[in-house]
Amino acid sequence: MSDQRKYTYFLSDLHLGASYITDSRAHERRIVAWLRSIASEAREVYLLGDVLDYWYEYREVVPKGYVRFFGALADLTDSGVKVTWLKGNHDIWIFDYIPSELGVEVVDGLCERMIDGHRFVMEHGDGVGEMDTSFRMLRSTFRNSTCQKLFSGIHPRWTIPFAHRWSAHSRMNGTEPTESHLDENDPLVRFCIDYNLAHPQHRAEYFLFGHRHLLIDQPLANGARMVVLGDCFRQFSFARFDGSRLTLGYMPTI
Repeated sequence: MSDQRKYTYFLSDLHLGASYITDSRAHERRIVAWLRSIASEAREVYLLGDVLDYWYEYREVVPKGYVRFFGALADLTDSGVKVTWLKGNHDIWIFDYIPSELGVEVVDGLCERMIDGHRFVMEHGDGVGEMDTSFRMLRSTFRNSTCQKLFSGIHPRWTIPFAHRWSAHSRMNGTEPTESHLDENDPLVRFCIDYNLAHPQHRAEYFLFGHRHLLIDQPLANGARMVVLGDCFRQFSFARFDGSRLTLGYMPTI
């Protein structure tokens, strides 16, 4: 691999295909243009979940769309860039198609990596810390193999529109997050603190999350740092690690 490829990139919450994104084609093109712009310098790319607003793989069929985005990922992996995709709560039903066709590694849950000698702990963000009872039950149902098999028996003409309506309803009925700092009682902060207390010999230097659609870069105790990556449909934000320093940036418009 070229010596120029020295950067590791992190992004989250692209929500490709979401019905509430006004121009989905322009949205996808902007992300694809950025992926192509980093192709010569990227060594690794981490996608921290909710990359697709909805995805369900049937045994012989996958949802239409995302052709440009999938092509850009395949180009990266074909050229030797390691791409890791962490499942989020919108794209939990990835099975074998995306890993086998695109050459990406798919991780469900916590992802712990040493990158240039620095310990990173990453998760989409919905699976760490305390969860209310209803969300915990919903999350468990979505991951239940029997429920997945039953769901697969429903024709996509019903499930796909339903999933997009549900997602849009949730977005429209929620308030856009605005926090720039999380207090020590926040589940993400508590998780980071508890993780390093439980791993005194292998403390993480960087904790990265998505899910919240917040852009936060927050120092923690003992030199650790927590970054919430924002999103890639309003803010178009990402993080880049050069081996010693983690910085935040924004995808340019096209």
